[in-house]
Amino acid sequence: MHYLLTLSRNVYNAALEQRIKTYQETGSGITYVSQSKYFGNLRRADPDGLGLLNFTCMQQTLRRLDKAYKAFFRRAKAGEEEPGFPRFKSSNRWHSFEFTHGDGCKLKFDDDGRALLYIQNIGEIKIKYHREIPFGAKIKHVVVIRKLGKWYVLFQIELPETEIAKHSGPEIGIDVGLHSLLALSNGTFVGNPRWLRSSLTELRVAQRRVARRKKGSSGKRAARYQVAKLHDHIANQRRDFWHKTTRNLADTYSLIAIEDLNLSFMTHNHHLALSSHDAGLGLFRQMLESKVEETGSLVIAVPPAYTSQRCSGCGEIVKKDLSVRVHDCPYCGLVLDRDHNAAINILDLAIRPARTGPSGLNVGDGAKRVLGSSLL
Repeated sequence: MHYLLTLSRNVYNAALEQRIKTYQETGSGITYVSQSKYFGNLRRADPDGLGLLNFTCMQQTLRRLDKAYKAFFRRAKAGEEEPGFPRFKSSNRWHSFEFTHGDGCKLKFDDDGRALLYIQNIGEIKIKYHREIPFGAKIKHVVVIRKLGKWYVLFQIELPETEIAKHSGPEIGIDVGLHSLLALSNGTFVGNPRWLRSSLTELRVAQRRVARRKKGSSGKRAARYQVAKLHDHIANQRRDFWHKTTRNLADTYSLIAIEDLNLSFMTHNHHLALSSHDAGLGLFRQMLESKVEETGSLVIAVPPAYTSQRCSGCGEIVKKDLSVRVHDCPYCGLVLDRDHNAAINILDLAIRPARTGPSGLNVGDGAKRVLGSSLL
């Protein structure tokens, strides 16, 4: 496995060098098709070396370089200051190789039902099957990844078109934040586990250990590995939490109203940046959008302006600093948590056009037409 990974990295670096030299010598570039033919001939001429790498696997590596070039030219055309030219990959920057399923790589099962992964020139490898491939799905692509000394395989599948039943659950508004990650309009709060902050002491010890080790030594590599394992554990905790939370929301509610937030204002603020990255609020929205596609529920993003300041009882603006955690309306006397108040306003913004608009408009169309919110 390690050797095949090295071969695919060598192909990438050699193809990049060929592109650079071709441009320097001729003033024009070289296409993926030309490189595929060139390296295909090299592969056939070296059966005990490059020939051990499956041809479609090699093609996927060349497509990867071609995609990097196209992205570079797109950024350069857009006028970005640092468009980022494709660079040569060291072993520390190359962690995966890819196959077309059925061509050099295939998922199999033995007589006892255990999952096996066949890879050309390696053989059958027993794998820990994470979950069943959905019925009727077709495996199209396989990605083999090395991560922190362990090997993982990802199956990219094609699912048949299925009709999603209409969701019959209630509606909910959600206000995201750092004090509580989620505040729901029904008064429920999802606390902030603060995965990174709770591990900072352990991380500091591990990072000091790295700083004390001699550069280039095996001890320094081992210490860096421990730091990487800690960060990987924190990231896994965060992803697991958001997967479970968004699954529950998508299964329970037919309409989920959220704020259409640009989170850069938090990540660029040195007071909020660490907590913002730790919370992973962008991951929440990304996962929620993917989950509702399976359940038939809707996600509507509404403009965030004044959702925290407006009273959900009477509609008056009650200004308060971020440090004030309680909404206390002097006009109608409503007192409740500021995030709970905001969540109610968010839901109201999403469903108000559906209540007042002309017949025939659904909630999504109404919200988009009247408020400029977006149906996701």
